[in-house]
Amino acid sequence: MTDPSPRSGVAFFRRVRAGIANVGWLLAPIVARIALALPFLRSGRTRWDGFLSISPGTAYLFEDQFKLHVFGHLYAFPAPDVVAFVVGCAEIILPLLLLVGLATRFAALGLLAMTAVIQLVFPDAWVNFHLYWAALALAIMALGGGPLSLDHGIEMFAQRRRAVAMR
Repeated sequence: MTDPSPRSGVAFFRRVRAGIANVGWLLAPIVARIALALPFLRSGRTRWDGFLSISPGTAYLFEDQFKLHVFGHLYAFPAPDVVAFVVGCAEIILPLLLLVGLATRFAALGLLAMTAVIQLVFPDAWVNFHLYWAALALAIMALGGGPLSLDHGIEMFAQRRRAVAMR
């Protein structure tokens, strides 16, 4: 028989709330990692024309189309071919790191920095894209990779090794 007192209702509510939090702590990091990785990975896949060869379209964008909007003025990217290559690499490598959960906080920081630069190129897109990307990157930087990540597996392995070494 269950206790009808209000105290049992509070205990039940606390257990349910803790269960919801546990599900969130398990799933939120991986869902945030996937949500942030996908748009960058999709963009990165369009940058290449073979292995380590930037596509002509990407070169054209960085040389002639993409401009930085800073204090009401437009500025071309310095060394646009180098920037295009670095961006192409980062748009593949950083999302892949996020997807597997390796160096997760650093990958999220890199994508946050890219989002800031993209904001300077497309200043009107903050409400549709950049704000959400920045929020996801900041959440990942705060939460880390979560329990379903290589970061977590490496940390667990290191803790076991330390425990064995302490014996």
